[in-house]
Amino acid sequence: MFDSCNAKNFYHNKALTSPYPRSRVERTHVPADKVDWLAEWKDYQPVEYTAMSILSGPQWADPQVSDKSFSPKFNERDGEVERTSWNGLYVVENGRPRNPAGRTGLTGRGLLGRWGPNHAADPVVTRWKRDRSGNKIAHPVTGKNILQFVAIKRRDCGEWAIPGGMVDPGEKISATLKREFGEEALNSLQKSPEEKAELEKQLQRLFSQEHFVVYRGYVDDPRNTDNAWMETEAVNYHDETGETMDNLPLEAGDDAGMVKWVDISEKLKLYANHSYFIKLVTEKRGAHWSEGPGPECPE
Repeated sequence: MFDSCNAKNFYHNKALTSPYPRSRVERTHVPADKVDWLAEWKDYQPVEYTAMSILSGPQWADPQVSDKSFSPKFNERDGEVERTSWNGLYVVENGRPRNPAGRTGLTGRGLLGRWGPNHAADPVVTRWKRDRSGNKIAHPVTGKNILQFVAIKRRDCGEWAIPGGMVDPGEKISATLKREFGEEALNSLQKSPEEKAELEKQLQRLFSQEHFVVYRGYVDDPRNTDNAWMETEAVNYHDETGETMDNLPLEAGDDAGMVKWVDISEKLKLYANHSYFIKLVTEKRGAHWSEGPGPECPE
């Protein structure tokens, strides 16, 4: 697994986005030298914000910490809810988990349902770019073969991303990966029972192929706060011959506005730190990424 950069290496970039997504709430400005909790900042007064869509109490969200009926078990599995972090133990202060990557300028949960880690799964489905004769296409400068991956355009922010999503309580990550890919890249939710059965066969074929875990850990996500943050397990499913995906026509569904095969290179601008996950896949596959040397970790 190529997770060479853990939470402590991630400088908050997208997690300092202001205004906060889908709101007019401005974060307290956090200078680069004050992100780390070890940096003393006595006057730190972050803005408190939890979206009304979370406060209204949907089934998938936690209550407020002040709710007397709510007694979460942080840093462990809490019933069906996974409250452990891929990055190890996190601090809990005044009943609230503390973001392991540092200050964000905003407390509360924002748009995230869980206090502490909110777990997602991101399937990186790839194939080689080929010409009409079926030959792999190499980059003219590096000479390395070009990989393509299935990307979706998110409805909420308009950015291109890996077609992943949240792990449901009690759900195995392998099931989340397949479910989210089907819903967002193949529009499985809108298929007839017969179409769904056929789609399930094809998905099973794709997701039972050789694969590897690209990354597990903290995600530099614009929705993160001081008390709630995104974590993911990104897994690469590679269709070496391209034959499996030929039988799976892409069709945007659920949270996706568009879906398509995208050539992989350093020029990609993707949601959160999805570009970093994609870069790790090219390293593993020996594929083209950059025409020159790049940074080790995402900024």
